[in-house]
Amino acid sequence: MDRCYQPEVEQASREELKRLQSHRLRKMVVRCYYNVPFYRQKFDEMGITPDDIQTIDDIVKLPFTYKQDLRDNYPYGLFAVRRDELVRIHASSGTTGKQTVVGYTKKDLERWADGAARAIVAAGGTKQDFIHVSYGYGLFTGGLGLHYGAEQLGATSIPVSSGNTNRQVQIMQDFGSNILCCTPSYAAFIGETCKELGVDTSKLPLRAGIFGAEAWSENMRREIEASLNIKAYDIYGLSEIAGPGVSYECSCQTGMHVCEDYFYPEIIDPDTLQPLPDGQEGELVFTCIGKEALPLVRYRTRDICSLSHEPCACGRTLVKMGKIKGRTDDMLIIRGVNVFPSQVEHVLLSLGMEPNYMIVVDRIDNLDTMEVQIEMTQDMFSDEIKKLEEQTRRIKAALREVLNISATVRLLEPKSLPRSEGKATRVIDKRVF
Repeated sequence: MDRCYQPEVEQASREELKRLQSHRLRKMVVRCYYNVPFYRQKFDEMGITPDDIQTIDDIVKLPFTYKQDLRDNYPYGLFAVRRDELVRIHASSGTTGKQTVVGYTKKDLERWADGAARAIVAAGGTKQDFIHVSYGYGLFTGGLGLHYGAEQLGATSIPVSSGNTNRQVQIMQDFGSNILCCTPSYAAFIGETCKELGVDTSKLPLRAGIFGAEAWSENMRREIEASLNIKAYDIYGLSEIAGPGVSYECSCQTGMHVCEDYFYPEIIDPDTLQPLPDGQEGELVFTCIGKEALPLVRYRTRDICSLSHEPCACGRTLVKMGKIKGRTDDMLIIRGVNVFPSQVEHVLLSLGMEPNYMIVVDRIDNLDTMEVQIEMTQDMFSDEIKKLEEQTRRIKAALREVLNISATVRLLEPKSLPRSEGKATRVIDKRVF
């Protein structure tokens, strides 16, 4: 069984968790009804009062919240506390529309740090470890989330942030970094850089990595583990709910344990909005039963996964969410077929390609086209044209088998695609709808 940071919660009985969740949901509904005009209007329109919510099972009576609701109430309209109770503000990148602004009280930050600390311990972290944080710092939640999680645990945080990858490698060597925290695409780039610099990663103190903020496949996990000589763990968070630490992998790596004492999860059918049973994939929904400043009610994340309450060999009783398959709003519909970038990545890595690729979608003569641009490995780059043509055919056939549509495959020179220090850009959609 794994060591836990807070075993009284992480290993609590389902009955104890339900009592705690019901208590916190009742408090949250009262807070929303009396402190947030948006929710009071929603509840009144549905004929709901706080008295109608007695247990966590009553959560299905409550309305959903959407990202657009945060934008419509920009910047502070959904906050449930006075301004003088706020101690920090975070926000999304704002790449589509207005930023989504999130506020935290002191207790909110403590609970967020608890979630991140749970993740570090689940990855084998201890107070003696040096936690190398290469997520971006600032309004983005990644860097500060793991930073304060490390400090909450009592470990040593190295706030490197992203960028200057040669320097990252030097710090890992000189400072004795034990656990690396960053996006999986940046972890792959760090591994690639180590190889170029002639650094033997088996001699680094690094033994684990905690990677999140973007979807990644099991094949990519194996690539990272091999290149950095570590065990790679998944972590989940989103700016509207909290940064990294909403859920995390244990040593069993059969899903991510959700901090459901703070964030109650549901899986719904995105079309009917009805709850789905364990094991069935649908849209992930969170209710912030443990937050004071921004207690979102049934927030639709748009992430697609499933939940499982099956007992875990690690000893934790917290529900597990499966790996994110994709997003309902990032999903590509090409000639009537649903395509997720993670499916393309899985195919490429299973064929021995490196995880450097770009999907370009266009519409020509009213027909959708899809091109997958892939960097060749150094070995491939020296191959004769006949071998490259054969490899192109293999990739194209594998993509068609998985995606059920044909795609054009274009092999590029090594290093020709831009590298990412944060979330990797995998799709360029040129279509005009």
